[in-house]
Amino acid sequence: MWIPTEHEKYGVVIAGFRGTVPHGLSLEIGDTVQILEKCDGWYRGFALKNPNLKGIFPSNYIHLKNACVKNKGQFEMVVPTEDSVITEMTSTLRDWGTMWKQLYVRNEGDLFHRLWHIMNEILDLRRQVLVGHLTHDRMKDVKRHITARLDWGNEQLGLDLVPRKEYAMVDPEEISITELYRLMEHRHRKKDTPVQVSSHHLFVQMKSLMCSNLGEELEVIFSLFDSKENRPISERFFLKLNRNGLPKCPEKPERHCSLFVDLGTSELRKDIYITVHIIRIGRMGAGEKKNACNVQYRRPFGCAVLSIADLLAGDTKDDLILKVYMCNTESEWYQIHENIIKKLNARYNLTGSNAGLAVSLQLLHGDIEQIRREYTSMFTHGISITRKLGFSNIIMPGEMRNDLYITVERGEFEKGGKSVARNVEVTMFIVDSTGQILKDFISFGSGEPLATDFHSFVLYHNNSPRWAELLKLPIPVDKFRGAHLRFEFRHCSTKEKGEKKLFGFSFAPLMQENGRTLPDGTHELIVHKCEENVSLQDASRYLKFPFSKGHLLGNNHPAVKTTKESFWITSFLCSTKLTQNGDMLDLLKWRAHPEKIAGCLSKLKEIDGSEIVKFLQDTLDTLFGILDENSQKYGSQVFDSLVHIINLLQDSKFHHFKPVMDTYIESHFAGALAYRDLIKVFKWHVDRITEMERQTHSQEVLKAQEYIFKYIVQSRKLFSLATGGQNEEEFCCCIQELLMSVRFFLSQETKGATALSQAQAVFLSSFPAVYSELLKLFDMREVANLVRDTLGSLPTITNADESLQAVKLQCIGKVVESQLYAHPESRYILLPVVLHHLHVHLQEQKDLIMCAHILSNIFCFIKKNSSEKSVLEEIDIIVNSLLDILLRTILEITSRPQSAGSATRLQFQDVTGEFVSCLLSLLRQMTDRHYQQLLDRFKTRDELRDFLLQIFTVFRILLRPEMFPKDWTVMRLVANNVIITTVLYLSDALRKNFLNESFDYKIWDSYFYLAVIFINQLCLQLEMFTPSKKKKVLEKYGDMRVTMGCEIFSMWQNLGEHKVHFIPALIGPFLEVTLIPQPDLRNVMIPIFHDMMDWEQRRSGNFKQVEAKLIDKLDSLMSEGKGDETYRELFNSILLKKIERETWRESGVSLIATVTRLMERLLDYRDCMKMGDVDGKKIGCTVSLLNFYKTELNKEEMYIRYIHKLHDLHLKAQNFTEAAYTLLLYDELLEWSDRPLREFLNYPMQTEWQRKEYLHLTIIQNFDRGKCWENGIILCRKIAEQYESYYDYRNLSKMRMMEASFYDKIMDQQRLEPEFFRVGFYGKKFPFFLRNKEFVCRGHDYERLEAFQQRMLNEFPHAIAMQHANQPDETIFQAEAQYLQIYAVTPIPENQEVLQREGIPDNIKSFYKVNHIWRFRYDRPFHKGMKDKDNEFKSLWVERTTLILVQSLPGISRWFEVEKREVVEMSPLENAIEVLENKNQQLRTLISQCQTRQMQNINPLTMCLNGVIDAAVNGGVSRYQEAFFVKEYILNHPEDGEKITCLRELMLEQAQILEFGLAVHEKFVPQDMRPLHKKLVDQFFVMKSSLGIQEFAACIQPSPVHFPNGSPRVPRNSVPVSMSPEGARVIPRRSPLSYPAVNRYSSSSLSSQASAEVSNITGQSESSDEVFNMQPSPSTSSLSSTHSASPNVTSSAPSSARGSPLLSDKLKHSRENSCLSPRERPCSAIYPNPSEPSQRIMFNHIGDGALPRSDPNLSGPEKAVNSTPSSWSLDSGKEARNMSECGKLMSPPVPPRPMQTASPARHITSVSPSPAGRSPMKGTVQSFTPSPVDYHSAGLISNSPVLSGSYSSGISSLSRCSTSETSGFETQISEHPISISNCNASEEPMRKESKTPPPYSVYERTLRRPVPLPHNLSIPIPSDPPALPPKPLMVRPNNLENSSKRTEQVPRPRPLPRKVSQL
Repeated sequence: MWIPTEHEKYGVVIAGFRGTVPHGLSLEIGDTVQILEKCDGWYRGFALKNPNLKGIFPSNYIHLKNACVKNKGQFEMVVPTEDSVITEMTSTLRDWGTMWKQLYVRNEGDLFHRLWHIMNEILDLRRQVLVGHLTHDRMKDVKRHITARLDWGNEQLGLDLVPRKEYAMVDPEEISITELYRLMEHRHRKKDTPVQVSSHHLFVQMKSLMCSNLGEELEVIFSLFDSKENRPISERFFLKLNRNGLPKCPEKPERHCSLFVDLGTSELRKDIYITVHIIRIGRMGAGEKKNACNVQYRRPFGCAVLSIADLLAGDTKDDLILKVYMCNTESEWYQIHENIIKKLNARYNLTGSNAGLAVSLQLLHGDIEQIRREYTSMFTHGISITRKLGFSNIIMPGEMRNDLYITVERGEFEKGGKSVARNVEVTMFIVDSTGQILKDFISFGSGEPLATDFHSFVLYHNNSPRWAELLKLPIPVDKFRGAHLRFEFRHCSTKEKGEKKLFGFSFAPLMQENGRTLPDGTHELIVHKCEENVSLQDASRYLKFPFSKGHLLGNNHPAVKTTKESFWITSFLCSTKLTQNGDMLDLLKWRAHPEKIAGCLSKLKEIDGSEIVKFLQDTLDTLFGILDENSQKYGSQVFDSLVHIINLLQDSKFHHFKPVMDTYIESHFAGALAYRDLIKVFKWHVDRITEMERQTHSQEVLKAQEYIFKYIVQSRKLFSLATGGQNEEEFCCCIQELLMSVRFFLSQETKGATALSQAQAVFLSSFPAVYSELLKLFDMREVANLVRDTLGSLPTITNADESLQAVKLQCIGKVVESQLYAHPESRYILLPVVLHHLHVHLQEQKDLIMCAHILSNIFCFIKKNSSEKSVLEEIDIIVNSLLDILLRTILEITSRPQSAGSATRLQFQDVTGEFVSCLLSLLRQMTDRHYQQLLDRFKTRDELRDFLLQIFTVFRILLRPEMFPKDWTVMRLVANNVIITTVLYLSDALRKNFLNESFDYKIWDSYFYLAVIFINQLCLQLEMFTPSKKKKVLEKYGDMRVTMGCEIFSMWQNLGEHKVHFIPALIGPFLEVTLIPQPDLRNVMIPIFHDMMDWEQRRSGNFKQVEAKLIDKLDSLMSEGKGDETYRELFNSILLKKIERETWRESGVSLIATVTRLMERLLDYRDCMKMGDVDGKKIGCTVSLLNFYKTELNKEEMYIRYIHKLHDLHLKAQNFTEAAYTLLLYDELLEWSDRPLREFLNYPMQTEWQRKEYLHLTIIQNFDRGKCWENGIILCRKIAEQYESYYDYRNLSKMRMMEASFYDKIMDQQRLEPEFFRVGFYGKKFPFFLRNKEFVCRGHDYERLEAFQQRMLNEFPHAIAMQHANQPDETIFQAEAQYLQIYAVTPIPENQEVLQREGIPDNIKSFYKVNHIWRFRYDRPFHKGMKDKDNEFKSLWVERTTLILVQSLPGISRWFEVEKREVVEMSPLENAIEVLENKNQQLRTLISQCQTRQMQNINPLTMCLNGVIDAAVNGGVSRYQEAFFVKEYILNHPEDGEKITCLRELMLEQAQILEFGLAVHEKFVPQDMRPLHKKLVDQFFVMKSSLGIQEFAACIQPSPVHFPNGSPRVPRNSVPVSMSPEGARVIPRRSPLSYPAVNRYSSSSLSSQASAEVSNITGQSESSDEVFNMQPSPSTSSLSSTHSASPNVTSSAPSSARGSPLLSDKLKHSRENSCLSPRERPCSAIYPNPSEPSQRIMFNHIGDGALPRSDPNLSGPEKAVNSTPSSWSLDSGKEARNMSECGKLMSPPVPPRPMQTASPARHITSVSPSPAGRSPMKGTVQSFTPSPVDYHSAGLISNSPVLSGSYSSGISSLSRCSTSETSGFETQISEHPISISNCNASEEPMRKESKTPPPYSVYERTLRRPVPLPHNLSIPIPSDPPALPPKPLMVRPNNLENSSKRTEQVPRPRPLPRKVSQL
C-alpha cells in the first residue's frame, strides 16, 4: 500500500533506472528526485528537472538527503538543508554541463578547456566541503574559491550575476531591495573595476650573465633607485654567480629570487629604476697573468639599468636581457648608474654585442598577505624579501625593527710616501662595549646570509676612492648601547705576494652618552694612523679618541694621523625602540627636569610623528601625569598636546595606531579626574570659535573630539567606580552645557565658505563618533534627543557653503549607520529630522549620491525590522515625506544628458540605481492600508492624475534595458514583482476615477503602454531560460506576463465605448504582446483584435485602419524574430471563431486571411534570412514578399523597402542584371518632375527628378556590370533625352559616350549564354513561397546541370532528389518532406525576327536567345504502340512540354514560377524531319565558316562530314527509308504524304550539301588528311547510291540560290539545282568561336575516344533503345565519368530508356585518332596554339545555340581544351581581335532548297562573324536535358550528337529528338497557309499582345512619356521581307492545336505603376 513519506522527501539518483516497469519513471545518475509516497522498497515521485512526469522507482537507487518541506500537502516544495554553497554549486554545474557541450559544438575550444578545468576544480573543492573535516577558516577559504570560480564561469557563459552574502546566495525576499542592490553593485564593481591597491611588490629572478670574457666569480647587487631624488629607495638584493655566469646555489631559490616589497603607488613611476651593479672577485687587473698575484679582490665590473615604467604596461617580463656597461673610469663607478640613466653611457663600453644580464621580472599588486595566498608556490619554494629603506608607508603597531643602514661613502687619503696612489680596501666590524667583534650582524643584502665583517671593493691607484656601498646592520637593542663600528683601511699590493697592509682606521659609536643614537646623516670620520702590527683588539685604547671631525678637540692629537685624511659614512636608523630625538627623551623624563615641562610640551608638535607613535603609551602617560599633578598650570598645554597626538593618528601612515590608543584608554588610562579639565578646556575652545578669526587650532580641537569624548567618558567611569557615582548631576550638566555651546556654534548662519563654516563642517564630520561614547553614560532616548536637538540646530538656508551641506549630509548618514539609529525608540525620534534634511537636499537636487546612500540604509533597517509595529508608522512617515520627491528625483536624474566621462557615467548609474532600489523598497513595504492612505491623500482628481502619470512614467524608466546591467536578472525580477503589484493596486484607482464622463486618454494610454513594455521585457521571456532557471522563476513569481496580460484584457473590457480612442494606436503594441510565445497570454490577448475590428466597424463601417496597422507592425516585429507558425495558426483560428456571428464576417475573414498569408511569407523570409550566404532561397522569398506587398496589400512604402532589400541581395550575390531589373521597379514609380521627396532609406531629401536620375545611373551601371548592354542603351537614351531637354550638354555628352561604349562592348566583349533549369519543389516542408510549385531558374556562368543540382541540394540539405521527370502525385505534394525535381530546359526566344534576319552578328543575336524568355521546353522520347525490333524509329514519338513563366527571364530574380504547361506529341516522321533539318543547318554553318576562313582548323568540318557520310553509308538514312518510305506506311498514313516528301527532299538536300561540303573540304584539307578525304568521297558515292541518286547534274539545273533569312534549302517542289561555289555569299550564323558541338557522349560510351564511329550506332544497333541509352539521365548517376553527380541525385531516366549497350569493336577503330571535345566554345579549335601542332589533328567541334551547349555529365578533364592564353580571357585581347579578322571572307553558297510555306517555320539565321573571340569556358553549347532521354537546343537549330558522339548524319541523330530552331515559333502557325515572311511580320505583334512583359521589363513599359525603342532592339514590321524560296505546305496537327492555344491565350494583366507617396 502506498503511504505518503514523512522524512524521505529528497534524494539523488545513484544508479540509472530505465523505468521499464508499469508506471516506472526513467532516471539518470545525478538526477534529484522529490519523493511523494513509498511502498515495499519502491518510491513514487518525480525528477525535479521534469516535475510534471510522476512515476515509481526503486528506493535503493536513491541516496536520501536532508531537506525541509514548505507548504506541506499537494503543492509542497522541498528545499535541501545542505550548505547553500553546495546547493548552488550542484545546480550551477548542471547548467554548465549543457552549455559546456555546446561550446565544443560551436568550436570555442579555448573556453571549452578553461571551463573544463574550472569545473574539475569546483568538484574537488566540493568534495572537501562535503567531507566536513575543514577548520572554520579553511572552510571559509574554500567557499571563497568556489564562489570566485562560479562567478567566473557564469560571467564567461553570459549567465546571471548571483547576489551573495558571506559566500552564500541570498534570497531576494529575505533582504531589502536596497541591500540586494548593494550586493549586486558590489559584485558588479568587483567584476568590472579592478580594486585599487596601494601596495605593490616587484619579483626579481636572476637567470644568468651572458658575457664572453668571464672566468671569475661575480657579485650581482640589485636595488631600486629614485633618479628624481637621486637616492636608493630599497635595500639591496645580493647574489653570487659562478665563473659561468650562473647562480652559485641554484638549488636555493631564495639565493637568486627576491621580492622587493611595500612599493607605494607613488613609487610606480618612470623615474624609478632597477639598478644592477656587478662586482668581480679576482685579480687587481682583469688581464693580469695568473702568477702575478694570488690574492682575490672585489673589483668593479659593470652596471645595468631598467626603468620600472617598462613593467607597468605588461606586468611580466620573462627572460629580459639587460645591457651591461663596463666601467672604464673607476673613479666614476659610484655614479655609473646615474650616468646610464642620464643617457651618458657613451663613455662606457658594453660587455659584448650579445652579452647581457638575463632576469625575470614581475610586478605584483596587493598587500603581502594577499600575495602569499595567491602565489603560494613562490613562498613555498623560498624567496628572499627585500625591504624599502626605512619604514613602509603604513607603520603597523607591534612591528619590531632595529635596523641601522650604513653607506660607506668615500675617503681622502695621502700617498703615504709612495710614488703612486694607493689601492684602498675598507674592512668594517661591529664591536661591542667589551671590545669583542659582534658576529653575523652585517647584511650585504637580502639573499645572502649575515656576515661578521665587510670588505669593500678596491679602486686601482686612487687616493680619493668613492664606494657608495649600502649595508644593513640588524643589531639587537640590547647590544646597541656601547657598540661601535670600526673601519680599517689597507693598501692592497699588486705585487706577487699581494699583501694587504693596514695604514689606518676609523670608528663611530652607535649611541651617545645621553641615550641618543648616532644621528641620521653623513658623518666625516677621522682616519687614525696605525701600523700593520698594531693590535686593535683593545677597543678602549682608541675609544677615548674623537671619532668625527665635528668632535675633534685639538689638531695636534698624537693619534690623529692628519686632518687631511678623512672617511665619510652615511647612517640611517630604522627602529621602533630607539630614538635620536632629545626633546622626546626630555619629555619622557619630565620628572627629572620639572622646569623643562612647558618647553617639552611646546616642542612636542615639532617631533616627528614616527617618534611619537613609537613611544605612544609612554607619551600619553606622561601627559596625563602632568595633568594630574598640575592641571591649573599645564591643563591647556596638555590638552593641546593630546589633540596633536590624536590628530596625528588620523594620518594614514599612523592610522593603524588607533587601536593602540583604544587599548590604552580601555586598559591603561588612569586619569579619573581628567574629565573635568578636558570638558572645561573643550568648552572653552567651542565658546571661542564664533569669536576667533583664525580657526585653525579650533578645527584641530573639533577634529579630535571623538577621542576627547572617549577620554572624558572613560575618566568619568573611573571616577564613578572610585567614588560610587558621585557628582553625576554635575557631570550631566557639564555635558549639557558643552552641547549647548555646540548647538549655539552650529546654529550660526554663514554665507559662503568662511572659517566658521569650516569649523562647523569639521565638527559635524566627527560628531557621529561621539554617540556610542555618550550611550555608555546615558540611555538611548536621552542621547537620541541630544542628537536630534544638535542636528536640528543646523541652518537649512540654501546659500550656505556647499561643502558644509555635504558634510551635514555625511553626518546624517553616519547617524543612520550608527548604533543609535538601530534602536526602534531612538529611530522614531531621529527619523523626522533625518527625512527633513533629506527632503531639503532632494528638492534642491544636491548631494544626490549621499541622499541615496542614506535612504538605502533607512530601508535596510525597515526590512530587518519589518515585523515590528513601529515599522508601519515609519513607512507612513516616509511615504508622506519622500514618495513624491523620490519619484521626481528619479525622473530628473534619468532625463539628464549623461556625460561622456566614464567616472561620471558610473556615478550617474550608481545614484540612479540606489534611488530606484529605495523606491522599490518603499513600494514593497507598503500595505493595502498605505496605498489607500496614499490615494486618499489626493484632494482633487488632477493631483491623482499627475501622481499616476508620474509613477507610470517612472515605472517605464525602470523597465528600460539599461536601467540595470545585463546579468542582473535577480534584480529585474524583484523590480518587476514590485511594479506589477503596484500597478494592480493603482488600476482600481484608474477604473474608479478616470472612466465614463471623467475619461482621460493620456493616463489610460500611459497605463497600456506601461503594461505592454512590462510584458515585452527580455528578462520575463521564460522560454529563453534554462529549465532550472525557468522553474525557479515560476516557483517564486509565476509567469508575470500572463498576470499583466489578464490585467490588460480586464482594463480593456472596462473601457467600453472609449475603446475607439485607442484604435489603431494600440494595435501595434498589443500585436507585439501576442507574438510572445506564451499560449495563455496569446489566448487572452488575441481576442482584443476582434474587439478592435468590431469597434472600428461601428465607427467607420470598415476596419481598414486595423488592417493597415496590423500589416505595418507585422513586418517590423517579425523581422525582429518574433512570432512563429503556431502563432499564425492560433491567430487565424481564434479570430475566425470570434467573427462567426458578426454581420461583417466576410470582410473579417478576408482581413484574417490576408494577415495570415502575410505571416506565412514573413516567417519564410525570416527563416531564409538566417542563412549565411545569399542563395536562391533568400532571393525567392524576398521576391514573393515584394510581390505580395505590391499586388495584394498595395503597400507602396513596404514594397519599395523590399525592392531595395532584394537589390542589396542581388548585389551581394553579384547578380548585377537582376539587381538592375529590381531597381527598375522603383524607377517606374517615379516621374521626371521637380516634386520634392523626403529623406528615405539611404536617399537624401531631393527632387523626384534627381532621384530618378540617380536610379537610372545606378541601373545602367548594374546592366553594364551584368553585360546586359542592350538594356543599358535604352536607359541611356531615356536619360539623354532628359539631359537634352534641359540643355545639360555636359552630361548628355557623357551619356552618349556611355551608350557608344555599350555598342563597342556588345561587339567586342564575349558574353556567356546561361543554362536554364526547371526545378520542382514538392512537399510540405518547403517554405510557403516554394511549396508544391515549379520554377525555371537561370543558371550562373559556367554552371551546368550537375553543379546546379549540387547547389540546390546544398541550399536544401534535407531535400530528396526525385528519380524521374514525371509529374509527382498527390502523396508527394502532401508529404512531410522535401522533394526536388531538377532537369535542364531549352529557352524559346521570343524575338525571332532578330534571330532570323540576315547579316546580324552572332554577338548581337546571342543576347536575344537568352533574354526576355517566357517559354521553355523539354522533350521526352517514348514508343507508342508495338515496337518494331528491326526498326524502332517507326514507333519513336517525342513528348514536347512547353513551360510558360509568370515573368520573363532574366528579371528581378534568377528564377520564376511556371504559370502554364503545354504538352504536345511529335510523330516519328516529324521527329525525323526535324533531326535532318538540324543536321543540314549544322553542315551549312560549318561549310560557310570554312569558306569565310573563320576556321583556322578544318577538323570540325572533316569530322562532321565523316559522321554524316559514314553513318549514312552504314545504314543510318536507310532506316528512315525503311520506316517511312515503304508502301505499308504510306498506305496507313495517307495524311503524311507531304511530310514524307519533305523528308525525301531533306535527304536529297543533305546529299547536295555534302557534295558541296566535300568540294570545299577538298580545297582546304591539309595534305596529311588527303587519304581521309578520299575515303569520304568514296563513301559519299556509296551513300548517293543508297538514296537512289546517280548524278545531281543529270537531274538538277544549276540555279544558284542565296542563303536568305531563314533556312537555305532546296525548294521542295522543284527540281533540285546543283550548288555553285561562286553563287552566293554565305554569312555564318555564329561567331568564329561558336560552331556546332559534335562529340556528345552518352554515359555508356564515355570509354570511347573516337567520335566518327560512335554515330554508327543508330544505323547498326539492333534496338533503338541503345540510342536512348546513350543519353545521360538528369542525375547522371550512371555516368562512368570522373565528374559524377551528387550522391543525393539519382537517375531520373525512365527504365525504358536505360541500359548500357557496349560498342562493338568495329565501332571503336578510330577512337585513338580523335579527341574528346570540350563542352564550351574553345578558341583553340579555331585558333590552335602554334606550339602544340598535335592539337590541330582532329578533335570535336563545339556547337552553337542550335546544338547542345554543354554536357554537364562530362568530367572536367573531358571539358578542358588547350588553347592560347588569349582564348581563355574574358576580355578580348589583341590576339583574339587579330584572329577574328580571318573570318571575313566571301564564299560560294551552299545550294538552297525549296521553301515549303505551310511547314513548321524552321528558320535558320545567318549571322556575321563576331570580331572578338570568346572564352571556351562558356558557350552556346547547351547542357544535356535531364528530362528522361531527350535533349533541347538552346537556339533555333538542334542536332543530336549526344547519342552519336560524332558528326553523324541526321538519321544517326534522330534519337536526340531535338526541336528545330524555330520551335518557339511553330506554335504560332495558323490553320491557313501563310508565308514565312508573314509569320515574321504579323505573328510578332500578336505575341506581344498575348504576353505582357513584367513591370520591370526594359522592352515595354507604361511610361509617362513614350520613349522609342532603339532600332537594334525594336521589332520592325518589314515592308519588304527577305525573299525566301517557297516551301511545300505542311502543317503538323499537334502544332496547329498548340498554335490555336497560344493565339487564344488571354493577355496577362499587368498592374499599373503607382506614384511614390513623397518617397
